Amino acid sequence: MDDVTTWLLDGDPAIRWQAMRDLVGEPESVWKAEQNRVAGEGWGAQLLSHQDDYGRWTAKLYGYKWISTTYSMVLLRRMGLPAGDPRADRTCRLFLDEALWPDGGINISVSLERSETCATGMVLALLAWFGIDDPRRERLVDYLLADQMLDGGWNCERYRGAVHSSLHTTINVLEGLDEYAKANGARSADTTAAESRGREFLLAHRMYRSHQTGDVVDDRMRRLSFPPRWRHDVLRGLDYFRAAQAPTDERLTDAVEVVVGKRRGDGRWPLQQRYPGRTWFEMEQVGQPSRWNTLRALRVLDWWSHP
Repeated sequence: MDDVTTWLLDGDPAIRWQAMRDLVGEPESVWKAEQNRVAGEGWGAQLLSHQDDYGRWTAKLYGYKWISTTYSMVLLRRMGLPAGDPRADRTCRLFLDEALWPDGGINISVSLERSETCATGMVLALLAWFGIDDPRRERLVDYLLADQMLDGGWNCERYRGAVHSSLHTTINVLEGLDEYAKANGARSADTTAAESRGREFLLAHRMYRSHQTGDVVDDRMRRLSFPPRWRHDVLRGLDYFRAAQAPTDERLTDAVEVVVGKRRGDGRWPLQQRYPGRTWFEMEQVGQPSRWNTLRALRVLDWWSHP
């Protein structure tokens, strides 16, 4: 086993179980046993310690980036807190009880009088990952399918007249649809087709460029972050393609080369930026080697090399 993989396996349970599954190829019984430790040890336990008895981290589901209930749950999903945890179950049902809007989506805003597409994608991913098989979940699917734009993507600003999809909104929706399909949702055939069209939108933009001029849309999309919060970047997008078992495509070559170019001489990838806002704790330091980015980059490159 090489030094970098050993370094990943020396990390938090949230890193170890994914490295075991995606890089080492351990049997499912082995990596699942490690995954179960996320709830009681390390970062997962630390984040759960801030949850109150009602399933909240903050009074409002969304208020206060990044300590809100929404972003705390999104991070627990990325850590791999297993389905069936009663604390996650309690919080997931809060979204359905309090934030399901008459239009079928999720509204966790303090100012909007309509659902928000990014939030609906995030919550669908949570419900599917944590095994919340509530019939109301299908309303979120209906909302997202109806909200898909002609170019294949999604945009939270569509209600304000946007006619072109957003990379940020699109990745949040695609991750939600992917988790729903993996959970064998009743409309998986429809969501899989929608995912395919959404990936075409990302491919047309080569993950971070204008489809018209080829210019970089936002240079932050080429920097390595974790957690990504609501933002799209090349590594998050590529890791979604891998997780969705999507076919490789030459239009991703540019994005893959960006990731390869970030690798340090010691074989690790750094944390290059952090999005401003309050956090319960910091997992890694900007400028230092990042287990999260190294884990994700290595599994993306393995997927890319073995289509």
